[in-house]
Amino acid sequence: MAYINAAFRSSREYEVYFFMKNKYVRVHYTPGRTDDKILTNLRLISSGFPSLEATFFAEPGIDCSFDTEASEAYVFSTKYCAYIDYAPGTTNDKILLGPTTIAKMFPVLKNTVFENGIDSAFRSTRGKEVYLFKDNKYTRIDYDSKQLLGTIRNIADGFPVLKDTIFESGIDACFASHNESEAYLFKGDEYVRIKFTPHATDDVLLGDVKPILNGWPCLRGILPVS
Repeated sequence: MAYINAAFRSSREYEVYFFMKNKYVRVHYTPGRTDDKILTNLRLISSGFPSLEATFFAEPGIDCSFDTEASEAYVFSTKYCAYIDYAPGTTNDKILLGPTTIAKMFPVLKNTVFENGIDSAFRSTRGKEVYLFKDNKYTRIDYDSKQLLGTIRNIADGFPVLKDTIFESGIDACFASHNESEAYLFKGDEYVRIKFTPHATDDVLLGDVKPILNGWPCLRGILPVS
C-alpha cells in the first residue's frame, strides 16, 4: 500500500506537499535530518484547494504531481490532469489549464504507458525538464514545449543506483528537493534520497532505503491514511 500517493516541491523553500488518497499535508523538511514539521495539518484536498472541489483531484485524489514556475504545478488523477496555481499557505488556488486528459495536455504521451496515468514525477535541474514514472518505466519531457526528451526506458537502466531496490519496479511518489540535483523517492512505507545526474547514470543514494516514519517522524500518527 502506498503511504504517499503524490508530492510536489513548494515555491517556499524546504516546503513540500504530500497527497494521500483524498487528503494532504504541507511539511517543512530538513534534508539529511529528522526535525521536519507539519505546516498544514492533514485535511481534505477539497478544503485546502477549493478550486479542485468536485473534480477527480479531490476524489479519489491526486496520484501524481510536479512543480513548475512560481507557485504553479501539474496535478494528475488517473488519466486526467490540470495545471494549477496552488497559492501556498492559502486557499486562493486556481485552475489555470484543464481539467483534461493527459493525452490532450501532453499529446506526446498519447499511445504510451503514460497516457492513462502517471505514478510519480519530479523536476530536473535542466530547463523545463521533468522525469515521469509509470510502473518500471520512466521518460523525460519538456513540460513547456510538451516534447519527449529521449526514449521511454526501464527505471533500472536510467537509474542503475536503484537496481535491486524496491524502486526499480516503480515509484509511488517523488519530488525534487530544494537542494540542487537531489530528489526523494517513496514506495509503500519506505523512501530514499538520491543525488541525480541529468542525462547521465551516475546517480548516488544519499543514505539507505528506510521506513518513511523513521526519516519523517512528523508524519507518525498521520500515515498510513485510512
